[in-house]
Amino acid sequence: MGNIYMNRELSWLKFNERVLEEAENHEVPLCERMTFVSIYQSNLDEFFRVRVGSLQDQMLVNKKIKDNKTNMTSEEQIKAILKEVKRLNKRKDAAYSALMGKVADYGIRLIDFTTAKAEEKKYLEQYFNHDIVPLSSPTIVGKRQPFPFLKNQEIYAVVVLETRSGKERIGIIPCTNNMVERLIELPGGKGRYMLSENLILHYIGKVFKGYKVKGKSLIRVVRNADIDADALYDEDLDYREFMAGLMKERKKLSPVRLDLSREMDGSVVEALCRYLDVSPERVFRSEAPLDMSFIFKIQDLLRMNPELFYGKRVPQKSALFADGESILGQIKKGDKLLSYPYESIRPFLNMLYEAAEDDNVISIKMTLYRLAKQSKIIEALCEAAENGKEVVVLVELRARFDEENNIRWSRMLEKAGCQIIYGLEGYKVHSKLCLITRRGAEGIEYITQIGTGNYNEKTARLYTDLSLMTADERIGMDAARVFQALAKGEAVEESEHLLVAPKCLQSRIIDLIQEEINHKKNGEEAYIGLKLNSLTDKKLMDKLVEASCAGVQIDMIIRGICCLIPGVKGQTENIKVTSIVGRFLEHSRIYIFGRGERAKYYISSADFMTRNTVKRVEVAAPVYSPAIRRRIQGIFDLMLGDNKKARREDAAGCYAIVKCEGEPVNSQEALYQEAYDRAAVRNVGQAQGTAEEEQ
Repeated sequence: MGNIYMNRELSWLKFNERVLEEAENHEVPLCERMTFVSIYQSNLDEFFRVRVGSLQDQMLVNKKIKDNKTNMTSEEQIKAILKEVKRLNKRKDAAYSALMGKVADYGIRLIDFTTAKAEEKKYLEQYFNHDIVPLSSPTIVGKRQPFPFLKNQEIYAVVVLETRSGKERIGIIPCTNNMVERLIELPGGKGRYMLSENLILHYIGKVFKGYKVKGKSLIRVVRNADIDADALYDEDLDYREFMAGLMKERKKLSPVRLDLSREMDGSVVEALCRYLDVSPERVFRSEAPLDMSFIFKIQDLLRMNPELFYGKRVPQKSALFADGESILGQIKKGDKLLSYPYESIRPFLNMLYEAAEDDNVISIKMTLYRLAKQSKIIEALCEAAENGKEVVVLVELRARFDEENNIRWSRMLEKAGCQIIYGLEGYKVHSKLCLITRRGAEGIEYITQIGTGNYNEKTARLYTDLSLMTADERIGMDAARVFQALAKGEAVEESEHLLVAPKCLQSRIIDLIQEEINHKKNGEEAYIGLKLNSLTDKKLMDKLVEASCAGVQIDMIIRGICCLIPGVKGQTENIKVTSIVGRFLEHSRIYIFGRGERAKYYISSADFMTRNTVKRVEVAAPVYSPAIRRRIQGIFDLMLGDNKKARREDAAGCYAIVKCEGEPVNSQEALYQEAYDRAAVRNVGQAQGTAEEEQ
């Protein structure tokens, strides 16, 4: 029998390889391919900061700790990661080089001093002398000048200097400066540019006069970001101020990777590693620029070439909502589902604004994890509080890399009169839950919204997510229990309709899988369909293997990490795993158990990762509306039929692009077209209705 489990970190690297494949894909427009190179790099930076940082910390605590799926120690995992990243980075460098070659065909060229013309070199030297040298802060490392602190992910020029007496010193100049353009345009209007760090590196000897330059390179440090807030928190401290201080500490954490733009003498690299306390295996040489953010400036220069970009798509009005009618009233008539980015988030925002103004609304309660920089949601909640509503908002201050943003929003909400909760001790609150409580003609009414993605207007245009809005009292009462528990600093012990982690989601899913096993044993059709970002929970994977062995057919659409290898004879042969990496980031979570009339459908904020199922507050909501169930099944089936952006995982754990046989199906484009078609029918219907009223 074959191995059915894959290491989590190596599975994630396979996902980032699929991102890189989009940068190499000639069917993807040129400028969008450049975006995928940038995403590959930023993904990798975060992976090192969080995952490699965590493994590094684990090694310091206990070197014998092993991954529960492959029995790899932290050290073994890091070695395997570094080997794989070095392989992938060569592909990244090649992809970047090929793309810039194609960009040159459109008149935009990044030059260096080997391709610069004589008059350009003269201009660049003058630019360096007048615009860069006065702003530079050079350092020569010595007894009286310690090695400077290098900021996370910023570029520095490093030079090896030889004194007249033959001694070697290291000189350093920061290359990141808000006063200097990263992309320097050369005179002549011919689309020729140079990166400022390359200019600094070329002329660095002019700054360190009196020394002989023996070697030089650009360098970039990636620092650990893995801080356990709960382990460090002192109850006597104000939690928000404690988190603000912690963010400052993160910037000083130890390096996990060092990037170089050039080969340097081994003794110099050793010295840098010693100063930075980084092992030589963590040093990566990159042919491509160390920071890819300038790519977006190049894309702006090419905007007049629409063929280089994806065709414009705009989130459409949902056909389920009529203009000019109460949103709350429409939800009371029947459950509603929004599918982002294909449909606009506007009905949800309108629901919040309407609730803020509705005299019968008693309270609005909401969990917030990641928000847009300019948030209409915060605006609506502040308005509701100022109108005298009870507004209770759980703001998760431990949303990694969004902590500072959330601290700012929490202060604004508090100032407006909202009651703020800062999560639970030991558990991040990752659920996307909103509960509006209202006085109705027959007593208390609940309007509940459950989402798979953040309350973020920006990502609602970039991520695929689902948002369910319902007036179902059963779901409303369960949501009320969730908020009551959160207000007391507790986790929900039991719920009837919602599946709520950490205490009643994993066990309920195991029960649902067991039901399918029982149906199969009784000779009935049995089926499980899952759409997730990641699958790492060993308990759930073991149960899925049991279901596969019992003959249950299992389809899984998993964008990122998948630690369960499908198609292994006698174990996972009834499991199929598909990953879709395309224009939009697949983010919605769907759970389907069974087929036909008895099928159970859920949408959720939770992946099947231990951190989601037992270490966070997450919510999965049942879908009771037959029409919405059919729609979710349609979305799921369409994605299973994707033969343009889908990759299928085989029994060796390798992914291959699905062979396009018959009609091409790009599920994301098809779903967008459906949204356009539904909006067109809706507009015609409303126009006819208006005409009839006027008659």
